[in-house]
Amino acid sequence: MPQAPRHKVFISFHHDDQKYKDRFVQMMEGDVVDKSVEDGDIDDRNKKETIRRRIRDDFIADATVTVVLIGPCTWQRKHVDWEIGSSLRDTEKNPRCGLLGILLPNHPNFGSKTFNPCLIPPRLADNRTRNDSYALISDWNGQTVNIRNWIHRAFQRRDGTPPNNSREQFSRNRSGNCSAGW
Repeated sequence: MPQAPRHKVFISFHHDDQKYKDRFVQMMEGDVVDKSVEDGDIDDRNKKETIRRRIRDDFIADATVTVVLIGPCTWQRKHVDWEIGSSLRDTEKNPRCGLLGILLPNHPNFGSKTFNPCLIPPRLADNRTRNDSYALISDWNGQTVNIRNWIHRAFQRRDGTPPNNSREQFSRNRSGNCSAGW
């Protein structure tokens, strides 16, 4: 099987899962170009629209795939929601990204044949509801070749089924237990 091409990948994650993000970047070095936001890159005191613009124009700008590393609290994070939303927009300056979710070993549904959509970032779950879904979701397996192929499959799907980006953006982080209505 030919090797999947190298893609520019934006990595979206909750800071509690930093060790997995670091491991992902190290493991995929040479296989992807990391386009993710680092601590301190964006001042959280900025206006909401400024943050959204910076995420899209300064970090996701020429990414081809967004990888969402999904830990137990990722579904609650406003920046993850904004990053997924920005990745799904198709603009003249920034074409939309493919979308791949990777369930981390600390996620309650890791290793299950199914996952609770309530424990997935809502905008990602919205795009994983049909057989021809826009997004892919897989379990972290630590195997570079598999992840590289998942990234390439997400890239190939970006021009197929249109994504669902109709959900209102989070204005703040969510707290407490998830519910069916988020």
